[in-house]
Amino acid sequence: MTDSHSYTLAGWREWVSLPGVGVPWVKAKLDTGARSSAIHAFDLEETTREGERWVRFSVHPWQKSDEDAVDVECPVLDTREVRSSSGHSEERLVVALDLTLVGRTLPVEVTLARRDEMGFRMLVGREALRQGYAVDPGASYLGGRPPLRLRRRNRGAG
Repeated sequence: MTDSHSYTLAGWREWVSLPGVGVPWVKAKLDTGARSSAIHAFDLEETTREGERWVRFSVHPWQKSDEDAVDVECPVLDTREVRSSSGHSEERLVVALDLTLVGRTLPVEVTLARRDEMGFRMLVGREALRQGYAVDPGASYLGGRPPLRLRRRNRGAG
């Protein structure tokens, strides 16, 4: 790259963590075609605390498994209409989470989605990646991987 910016190189798929909510590992697809980031969230339950909207949900970090589910509670930032790559549109809750990607932790807005049918439990979109990342479409897991004993829980793990 010839400009004065320095970028952190990431692969098209990476193991990421959500340190603020206790999710140490989740496999994510880095998708420059998606504007926003999304996480596969289960058992969404909206509540109100002191007049503020909050949401409680579960994150299942391993593909095709509900082992090691993490319960998360956080304020709702927004509700947004999100259009999927298939053209389907739906309203999703948006929350702010800290995301650790290739050794850097950054604040990201994440939509809560049912991603059962998707290959990845998390999608990292352009809004997050524009915070200093370049994606190498030929590389994977440049930020490292969880220990093998943990990866074995994630069938199809790389």
